[in-house]
Amino acid sequence: MRVLLTGSAGFIGSAVGRALEAAGDEVVRVDLMTADAHGTTPPPAGTHVLDVRDAPAWPDLLRGVDAVCHQAALVGLGVRVGDLPAYASHNDLGTAALLAAMHDAAVTRLVLASSMVVYGEGRYACAEHGEQAPGMRSEGDLRAGRFDNPCPVCDRPLGWRTVGEDTPLDPRSSYAASKVAQEHYASAWARQAGGAVAALRYHNVYGPGMPRDTPYSGVAAMFRSAVARGEPPTVFEDGGQMRDFVHVEDVARANLLALRSVVAAPTGASTAYNVCSGQPVSIRDVAGAVAGSGPEPVVTGAYRLGDVRHIVASPERAARDLGFRAEVSPDEGLARFATDPLRG
Repeated sequence: MRVLLTGSAGFIGSAVGRALEAAGDEVVRVDLMTADAHGTTPPPAGTHVLDVRDAPAWPDLLRGVDAVCHQAALVGLGVRVGDLPAYASHNDLGTAALLAAMHDAAVTRLVLASSMVVYGEGRYACAEHGEQAPGMRSEGDLRAGRFDNPCPVCDRPLGWRTVGEDTPLDPRSSYAASKVAQEHYASAWARQAGGAVAALRYHNVYGPGMPRDTPYSGVAAMFRSAVARGEPPTVFEDGGQMRDFVHVEDVARANLLALRSVVAAPTGASTAYNVCSGQPVSIRDVAGAVAGSGPEPVVTGAYRLGDVRHIVASPERAARDLGFRAEVSPDEGLARFATDPLRG
C-alpha cells in the first residue's frame, strides 16, 4: 500500500513511518519541520517539506496514494485566547485543504490523529447519586487542596469511570477545539466524498524520541527531562490524577491496523477510536516510574486552572473493530522510558 504520511518527522509520525515500512508499505513523507517541534534538526531523507495548507503542492504527492495517515498538527494546550487563530489555521484549515485535495485526487481513505482532549473532563459517578457531569473545578477548591470533582448533589468527591468514544465531546482548549473540528471535517468529507475515516484519539503517548522541554512535550517527557538534569520530577496537585499512558510503539501499530481497517470500510464510514493501554495509572506513579533510581518526585500541591482531574479511556471499541490491544504495559514501558533517549 502507498501511504501519504503527514507529520512524518514528528515523535509519533516517525514511529508510524517506521512501522509502515517494516510492514512493506511505501511511505510518502510530508512534514513542515517547524522550529518549535524540530529545532534545527534537518529533515529526514525523503521528506517533502510542506505546509499542509499549501493546496497547490498536493496533486503530485497524492498521485497513486491508497490512503492518507494525517499526523500533522500544531499541538500543546493552547492556553491563551490569542492562540486560537494559529490552531484554527494549522489544524483546521490544514486538514480541510488536505481533504479537498484528496477528493480531487480520488483518495478516499484516511486515518486521522485525534486526541483524548476532545473529551474535556472524563466520566464520573457518585456512590450515592450515580453518574454526574461536573463543571470546572473552582480556584477556591484548588487553592484549598480539594482536587477531586465534587458531586453536584452532595458535594462529596466523585469517582472516575472509563470514557468510551460515544461520550459527549467537551473541548476546553484551543488545541482540543481544533481536534474536534478536524474530526468533524473528516466525517463530513467521508459522507460527501464517498470516503472512510478512522479518527484515533490518542491518550498520553510516550516513548523514545519524545521531544524534551517544548510545548510538544507531554508530562512524562517533562518528568524525564527533570531526571536527566538531576532534579526531582515535580507533580501538580496531589498526584492522584488518573490517566492512560500508551507507548508510541503501540500507537504506531494502532495506525497500521486502522489503515487496514479503513481501506476495507464502507463508503461514508467515520469512526473514532480510543488508543490507550487500558491500564490506568496515577500521575504520581508515572513520576515515580520515570524517576527510577534518581531523585524522588516532589508532590507540590500546585495546580493549573483548566486542567482536568481524571480521564481514563475504554479500549474496547479499538479491540473489537481493529483488533488493537496495547502490548506494552505502563509498568514495563515507563520503566524503560526512564533511560530512553529524548529528542533535543
